[in-house]
Amino acid sequence: MEQWKRTFWAVWVAEFIAIAGFATTTPIIAYYLASLGLGDEAALKFWTGATHTGASLAMAIFAPIWGGLADRVGRKPMLMRAMFGGSLLIGLLSLTTEPWQVALLRTVQGSVTGTVAAANVFTASLVPEKETGYRLGLMQMAVYLGNSLGPIIGSSLAVHTGYRGNFLVTSGLLMAAGLVIIVFAKEEFAPKPSTGSLVSRILPDFSPLVRTPALLPLLAVVFLFQFANSVVAPMLPLYIRSVVATEAQATMMSGTIITTTGVAGALGAVLIGRISIRAGSARTLILSMAGAFLFYLPQGFVRSPWILLALRFGSGLCLGGTMPNVNALIARLCERGKQGATYGLSASISSAGMALGPALGTVMALGAGYSSIFFITTAILGGVGIMVAINTKAGRLAGPERSVERA
Repeated sequence: MEQWKRTFWAVWVAEFIAIAGFATTTPIIAYYLASLGLGDEAALKFWTGATHTGASLAMAIFAPIWGGLADRVGRKPMLMRAMFGGSLLIGLLSLTTEPWQVALLRTVQGSVTGTVAAANVFTASLVPEKETGYRLGLMQMAVYLGNSLGPIIGSSLAVHTGYRGNFLVTSGLLMAAGLVIIVFAKEEFAPKPSTGSLVSRILPDFSPLVRTPALLPLLAVVFLFQFANSVVAPMLPLYIRSVVATEAQATMMSGTIITTTGVAGALGAVLIGRISIRAGSARTLILSMAGAFLFYLPQGFVRSPWILLALRFGSGLCLGGTMPNVNALIARLCERGKQGATYGLSASISSAGMALGPALGTVMALGAGYSSIFFITTAILGGVGIMVAINTKAGRLAGPERSVERA
């Protein structure tokens, strides 16, 4: 096997382990905060939203900085930084005793981690250009599979070992992922000579946007997609708790629903990827958003966790192919040597959406109840579909569309 392929699969395995590790905490953060003495529902909603928003906001600020450093010092060190840093900070969560400590550590975690962006940058710089779309799709599959397996593991760990045990297991998984990168991933990288002041070398590099205006509509899709998804994410476990009888049922059902949504996303990445070969990425995005709109709308009306499970599967299936298609289009537009800067900007935009979404979800849940978070998400997804349709009709996506090769 060629060296680049061995490195790619090492990154794939490590990313799968890391995402599964991060996802073990997804269904339990709200419940862990409640266990710290937050008996008031309004306070619980506030701190749940704050932990998600703080982490995503920090990632939005630091992702372009890490991306620029990846172009200067190498992609492998940046991936190791994200995995080992996450291992340390999530391990420290097991020692927290106050909600503000959880929010603080999650915020610091957001500034240090970002394995998805780091793995995408490594992949885009590693693989032959003709295989970029295919390999980035496989990397997105690792993300979906990790997000599918992690929550159900996390729920089971929380029930049997407690929330603090969950954090320690997550820390161990991230440590293992980092060791896989150290041992098996190889990178031939010649550092660029340092030019300019220290401040200029640290500041984010926005030059790809100036040189490639076609990136702008793609980054807008990234932002709105992540924004819509994250409106629901932090409040979903609390919504599920409101429609089941016991805390244990809520924990297990949350893990099951989040896992099922991840499995649907993985299936969607494969099925919609095949459709996009014939229909084109822009048309596929429009169809995906239309399907997600139809599956999201009724979620605000249901009071059965099993019906919610079926609807979440449908929406996950429709949205599964969105990010692989967008990432492949971005990869085709990247300048060689600027992949880190470009994906750093994409990760920053994505994290900004993930930061603002929970804030909106918290406000909506406090002011209008849990059902409203599904309705606002439905409206955003519908708007994304309309935006992509308008840009497609105007020919703004035609250039990237023609540049995509079949892997």
